[in-house]
Amino acid sequence: MSIAIVTGGASGIGRAIATSLVARGDTVVVTDIDEAGARKVADRLNTLGRGKASAAALDVTDPGAVTGVYQGVRAEHGRLDLVFNNAGIAIGGLAEELTLDHWDRAIDINLKGVVHGVHAAYPIMLEQGAGHIVNTASLAGLVPMPVGIPYTATKHAVVGLSLGLRAEAAGRGVKVSVVCPSFVDTPLLANVNPGLPETPMSGDAKDDIAKASPPPLHRREAGPRRHARRAPQPGAHRRPHTRPRGLARRPPQPRPGGTGRPVRRRTHPRRQELSPASAGSAAPRVRSPRSRPGCSRASPAGTPWSWARP
Repeated sequence: MSIAIVTGGASGIGRAIATSLVARGDTVVVTDIDEAGARKVADRLNTLGRGKASAAALDVTDPGAVTGVYQGVRAEHGRLDLVFNNAGIAIGGLAEELTLDHWDRAIDINLKGVVHGVHAAYPIMLEQGAGHIVNTASLAGLVPMPVGIPYTATKHAVVGLSLGLRAEAAGRGVKVSVVCPSFVDTPLLANVNPGLPETPMSGDAKDDIAKASPPPLHRREAGPRRHARRAPQPGAHRRPHTRPRGLARRPPQPRPGGTGRPVRRRTHPRRQELSPASAGSAAPRVRSPRSRPGCSRASPAGTPWSWARP
């Protein structure tokens, strides 16, 4: 059983993470700026009958509040095993439509919120010699995303922070991961630019994202394949053996001794035993058996056998 903290746990990806942790038997503290939403999620998770959940109000832009919650969880449970720095907001609009307020809010929540979580959790995990920090970034932190430059800039920063800290903490018992999901149908997309000057993308941007996104593969119109393969024919794999063109069979060779019965040479001809009487004038070169004990035998007529090459 692990002791975990999830920020932004009242909805979306944070709620899904908290649900998975409680379902496997962990103790989870669900934090969110929406305290009522966090308590609702914690109450529902406690009905699963496995792990435990509690709720706490937390504004990740306040470093003192973040440190207080993290230290309180460690003091209550004796350790802090997992931290999910997941809280974030969506910023959308063209670069000329955005103000410094959009930039400041994106940096304060999406980037500084993760920094505050790492700053509070990392010393605890170093002291206990174990722990795992998971930071939620985005696909926009791996590839450039237009019409939302503050968002993609902060997510790139979260990826860089996580990878750098991962290398630094690798030999000290602390694990660091970064999650980069693509578009997920969560309340984040239905509340773009919250409390900020409006742009054409403010509010619910799900329809705009759906129009800009390619259709799923199974919904695309099936067109002709450029390199379609022909269907295999029955028995096509049983091709008869054919001799390569230009390679003729060797003609049958006459049997030694003039019997007239054609025989074929073997690939590796063996010595054939022939008697001198049947060899005649057409017999090939004959040599005597080796003069070694046990090598000489006698024919039924008393004549020693000879070996001949065919």
